[in-house]
Amino acid sequence: MYQVVRARLSALTRAMCSARRRRAEGRDAGMVTSEYAMGIVAAVAFAVVLYKVVTSGVVSAELQGIVKQALDARM
Repeated sequence: MYQVVRARLSALTRAMCSARRRRAEGRDAGMVTSEYAMGIVAAVAFAVVLYKVVTSGVVSAELQGIVKQALDARM
């Protein structure tokens, strides 16, 4: 039993090491500054659109209705 477990653990370790080596060979150095900047601009634009939608009259009224209904529920 011990030998079987040891053999399987050894095979798993070898497989993990070879997978790590393959990933390291194809790895990029990372994003450049312009990619970070575009990601930040996109995130801010999405946040602004989401803020405008959530604070609009219709959505705000619906959210208030949901909260009021939840608070008025009988337990």
